[in-house]
Amino acid sequence: MHRHKEDGLNSTITTIESPDERTLLRVTHIVYGLHTLGLVLGAFGAATVVGSFLFGWPSIIAVIVNYIYRGQARGTWLESHFSWQIRTFWYALLWAVLIGVVSLPLMLVIIGFGTWALGLIVLGAWAIYRIGRGWIRLNDRQPMPMA
Repeated sequence: MHRHKEDGLNSTITTIESPDERTLLRVTHIVYGLHTLGLVLGAFGAATVVGSFLFGWPSIIAVIVNYIYRGQARGTWLESHFSWQIRTFWYALLWAVLIGVVSLPLMLVIIGFGTWALGLIVLGAWAIYRIGRGWIRLNDRQPMPMA
């Protein structure tokens, strides 16, 4: 049994979790944990935060697990977390490619090294924010806003 506080309301709702929901909740925590491990390995290892997040085994496993369990989460409050996690990974990859496409030609005039470094730092901070915000809302048993 858990208490769930609705967004924007001061009331709490007590519900009983089904075994399927408990499994999905556990899987969602594991995926956030794998993404966090990927970010930490990048921050304290030889890779960049973004490089480790996108190409490290923890995040790759996390995205695969997302797609495996996504169908089971459909229609539950956890569906928004699965979408949030998947979007975070693919948007980070898209932005990393765009940073590379813009920075590579600019490296001929030295500026590209700065745009590449700054872009990856901002993208790394964004990924950390997304994973952190999602995990906090999951711990509070709140769905992610999907606008």
